[in-house]
Formats: sequence, C-alpha cells, structure tokens
Amino acid sequence: MADENQTEDENNLTMSSYLDFEKPIAEIEGKIHELRHLSDGSGVNILEEVSRLQGRVDRILRQTYSRLSPWQKALVARHQLRPHFSDYVSALVEDFTPLAGDRNFAEDRAIVGGLGRFRGRSLMVIGHEKGADTEGRLRHNFGMANPEGYRKAARLMRMAERFSLPVVTLVDTPGAYPGVGAEERGQAEAIARSIETCLDLRTPIVSAIIGEGGSGGAIALAVANRVLMLEHATYSVITPEGCAAILWRDSEHAEDAANALKMTAQDLHQLAVVDEIVGEPIGGAHRSPEAAIAALGDALEKALDDLKSFSGAELRAKRREKFLEMGKAGLG
Repeated sequence: MADENQTEDENNLTMSSYLDFEKPIAEIEGKIHELRHLSDGSGVNILEEVSRLQGRVDRILRQTYSRLSPWQKALVARHQLRPHFSDYVSALVEDFTPLAGDRNFAEDRAIVGGLGRFRGRSLMVIGHEKGADTEGRLRHNFGMANPEGYRKAARLMRMAERFSLPVVTLVDTPGAYPGVGAEERGQAEAIARSIETCLDLRTPIVSAIIGEGGSGGAIALAVANRVLMLEHATYSVITPEGCAAILWRDSEHAEDAANALKMTAQDLHQLAVVDEIVGEPIGGAHRSPEAAIAALGDALEKALDDLKSFSGAELRAKRREKFLEMGKAGLG
C-alpha cells in the first residue's frame, strides 16, 4: 500500500519540486511520464519499459538518500512538499479544536495549538506551521514565531497540565522571528518562559522534529520526555546560512557550516540529543507524505504509551534530569 501511495505522490512532483541532487531522478521520471502518456494515447503496451525505468529510479533513490550530506538533508528538511503541522494533525488527530491567542497581545499563526483525540486518547497538540503555498506561508510567517506564539504555547501546555492531558509538539521552524517588534515584545524572555514551562510541566511531553529545528525557536517546544526526529530532518542552534555568515562572513559557506553543525538526526541520536529516529519513505517524506505521517503516528503512540505509567512528579524529574545530563556529557 505504501508503494502505491509513493507512486501516486511521485506522479504529482513537478520539475520545480526536485532538488539539485535529484536531477538524474527527475530526468528518468520525466521519461516515465512521457511513456505513460504515449501508452494512453496510442494503445501501445510499454509497461515493461516503464517498469524497468521505475526500478532504476528506485535504485537511484535508495543510493542517493542513503548517503545524503548534512547540507542535502537541510534541503530535504525544507522541501516545499514535505508534510507540515496541519497535514499531521489532519491525518492523525480527530476533533481537533484550535485555541488562539496568548491572552496578552495577539494571535500568532506561526504556532498552532489545540485539543484533539489521537488514537483513542485526548491530548494537546502544538506545533510550528509554515504554510503550504505563498498565501499560507505569509499568513504563518514561514513558521517563525513571535513572542506571543511562545506565550500561547506555554498557556496551552499549562491548560493540558490542568486537565492531566499529554502534550505533543511538532517542531518545524528556521528559528524565531528576528524582527524589531518581536525583540521589543520580549522574544528571548518568551522563548525562555516556554522552555521553563516545558521543564516544569507534570504531564507527559513528546516532541517530534518533523522538518527544520532551528535555534531557540525550536527548542522552546522541544524540551520533552521523548524527542523524536524524522530521518531527514535537521536540528541545530542556527541555520547553516546564519552560521556561515557569522564565521565566514559569507553565506556561500553554508554547506561547510552544515557539515560542522552536527545537525542531522543520525548525529544528534549519537549525541543523545534526540531519543529516536523515525524512518522516512525512500526519497524523503515529500515523496510519500501519507507513509511518513503514519510512521510518525506509530512512533508518537509508542512514546506516549511508554510514559503513561509515570506520575506527574516523575515525569517532571526525569525530563529535567534528561536535559541536565546532556550538559554534563558536553562538559565531559
């Protein structure tokens, strides 16, 4: 079934959707599309040639995605067709009821949160939303939250604690919004307050890095009992371009920065920053969103099941210990 879904999604890819390192794949899939069109119009049976080319595509995809560089993973994590927060919620959460506003300044659409039911359990789900098209990206500010977004997140986490509901967060942001207005309204304090709330909460928190996990804007929602990360997602203190601009004063060194940042799921799992890597379909989540969403749903369900036997005090203590141990390991 997953292979059928993958084929359907691949057919929906346009030339502009392919990344630079995927150009050989694009050329072959273009030929496949032409042959299928020819077959439909002429009655000629060319299934054997299509099957041969499809097999070649699958082999190249496996080879390519088994050895992606950190910079290539950064490009995959940002892919425009990669499923976003709203896609995961639509597929996994029933009766989702969004809750808006920080009760102080405004509603920030870069962070979306609300109540819903996930595989039989009620929960609070919060995450960054980038938007799927130009209008959506502008409305959600490309997933870059203002202080009111993080204050809303902290408010919703406290609400979940009040009703003894687990919290699931989905992280996908290049970083918090760096605008003057955001700084004037206390961006750093809002992020710190969100982190403090995560550390203090007496209810299970499971976080998943589904795309980009950039800077404090990401960790504000990712201080969790279990941190999951999709196979081709990234998570770092700064974007490769930002790092290159600081160290080399030239964003052209972004690839060098990506190599140095240890930002891939594999690096971070080895460093014990994330607890589990969730596999993606061959060719990345953007080629088969349904399969990627289902895989993350299974991982979230298992993580929540693992945490349900702990008391609120134990959850809080284990979460704090988890992040303190990271600091000790770094000093060692």
